[in-house]
Order: sequence, then C-alpha cells, then structure tokens
Amino acid sequence: MQAKLAQQTRRVFISLALAGTWGLSTYAQAATSVQFQTSAGDFVIELNAEKAPKTVENFLQYVNDKHYEGMIFHRVIDGFMVQGGGFTAAMAQKPTRGPIPLEASNGLRNDRGTIAMARSGNPNSATSQFFINVVDNAGLNAPQPDGFGYAVFGKVSSGMETIDKIRTLPTGNKAGMQNVPLTPITINAVRILK
Repeated sequence: MQAKLAQQTRRVFISLALAGTWGLSTYAQAATSVQFQTSAGDFVIELNAEKAPKTVENFLQYVNDKHYEGMIFHRVIDGFMVQGGGFTAAMAQKPTRGPIPLEASNGLRNDRGTIAMARSGNPNSATSQFFINVVDNAGLNAPQPDGFGYAVFGKVSSGMETIDKIRTLPTGNKAGMQNVPLTPITINAVRILK
C-alpha cells in the first residue's frame, strides 16, 4: 500500500514538474511586445527574439533602463522611415552601452511596419537608435545597401496609424541635423507587455 502511494505521489510530482517546465518553455517562446506611449499616440512592437536574439536583448535592456523615455523621433522621412532612440527634444544625445553585433542576415525583411536598428557605416555599431519602416525598404535588406544590411528585430502589431501620423509631419533642420520634426514627438513611456 505504501509503495503504491509513493509511486502515485512520484507520478504527481513528475507531472507537475513537466507541466512547470512546459509552462516556462512556452512562456520563454512567447513573443514579447513593447508599448510606446508618445505625444502623437501609442503603438505596440512585437519583438522577434528567435530571429534577432542579441538585438532584442539589447533593446529590452534599454527599455528596462527607461533610456527611451523623454527622447524624440529625431529623423522622419515620409516614404522611408521614422527614427528615434538617440536624442532628446533639445537634441542632446544620451550615453549608450557598447555596440552590438549585426543580425541583419536573420531572414527578416525591412518591410512596412518593421522595426530595425540604426547604425553607422560600421555594421557592428548599433546601440540604442532604431527606425520603423513606413514602406517596404528592400534596399536595406542584407546584403544591401553596403554589403551588410540593417537588422530587423520586430514589427508594429498595433498603432501603425501613430507611425503614419509621425511620418507625415513637417520637418526641417535643427542642431545640424536634417529631417527633424518641427513639432517634437516625444516618447513619454515604454513598457514591456507579456
């Protein structure tokens, strides 16, 4: 009797352990989304950690550090993209962590509504700046335009109307930079959604 009870108890523990493991595995595989609350409205980005693990990890660290809060979309080109994550409304640049390796050859394309990392001419120079494609930008897919491409790591899952509002804003020159919205679009808050 005791042996049978011990065996049943073991089965329950094993079942619970397997259920817990499956639950964690499913949770880890579930897509993480991030909500941006801006002065132009809100939008949500669904991140793709499977295809761009280092880029997503880097981006989420900036989100957790509240790096993006108070920053603006500082470069807006209708028919191309909207870019943020680099400057405040006073055009001051926040310090960043070190750059990350380029993950542009991950199969994700710079299509309308996708988010990718901005970088300099050095392919492994991305830090905190990102851009959202407002059209299909095939010329940014690896290996174009410079032999390396730009790393897509997610897509807008809701609120594309906010991005469309931002992309049509009048822009001009400010602090030596071009295509800066004349009315600053501020990122008020960014939060991780599960």
